[in-house]
Amino acid sequence: MSARDDPSHPLIQEITRLGLDLDDGMVLKFQGVCYHGEDALHMMALLGSSSGWFNKANALFFRSRTLAKIFYPAMRGTRNLLLRMNGVEKIQNLQNSAGGIDPVFKTVFGEDWDSLPKVFQDHYAIRPYSDDVVVAKGTLDIKVSPLMQLISRLSGILVSRSGTGVPVTVTFSSGRDTSAFHFNRIFHYANGDEHFNSRMVHIGGNQLVEFMRFGIGWKMAYKWDGGKVILSHRGYVWRILNLSISIPLSLLIGPGEAEEAPLSQDEFEMWTHSRHPWFGTCFAYSGRFRITDVSCPAAS
Repeated sequence: MSARDDPSHPLIQEITRLGLDLDDGMVLKFQGVCYHGEDALHMMALLGSSSGWFNKANALFFRSRTLAKIFYPAMRGTRNLLLRMNGVEKIQNLQNSAGGIDPVFKTVFGEDWDSLPKVFQDHYAIRPYSDDVVVAKGTLDIKVSPLMQLISRLSGILVSRSGTGVPVTVTFSSGRDTSAFHFNRIFHYANGDEHFNSRMVHIGGNQLVEFMRFGIGWKMAYKWDGGKVILSHRGYVWRILNLSISIPLSLLIGPGEAEEAPLSQDEFEMWTHSRHPWFGTCFAYSGRFRITDVSCPAAS
């Protein structure tokens, strides 16, 4: 079925409600679960027969989840280029139905969304292609190694100064022209403010990539374990010409990890760090935040 032929079809409405962008990849629904992009092709390869050139090629490139992650971006880029060359317009299922889309992280957490404490449902209430805004204020203890300070000052990909009890204001948002979850952080150091902005892009399942300046991104998986939100390292990437290429940044600064734990209906504490096995902690901060403003119709 083509979403261009019948955008009001119940399946298209379900896909849109889940926040899955049909311009970013096909969707396969199997046994009640919607698989998107590389996950859809991987599932097709597992379910398909071995007859026919398409099935054989699909099995060759996408039966392995690792190979699917490598080959899918190139295939998606070629598809999008061919569509543009033939004058085929984008489907824009998310942009055209922004008011009815679930929050970005409702899809990320899946069935665990309803189990999240109110503070996290508010924290993650931002919907794609919307004017939703959430503001959190708190304090952080920040440690930045000399190596990381140099990297940050040259690239601007992270905050570059250490400090204790640094007041921080974080604004979460999206935008009418984007499905990304944006972070606008202001670190209020005693000798002047420092800004650090990034955006999270959902890449399927419970995984996202947080992109910083110059397309450098941290890939992570989100999980609610019943007591805290755990962000697990899945590698670093570099986004070039709409393609995300894995890069061995862990060899320089180590893998990233993070956790967030609820304290009350509007407060949470968090920590994050990148720790190298030889160089020790390259970057770390920890502290607590209060949600001070929630301008989201989808908030609990």
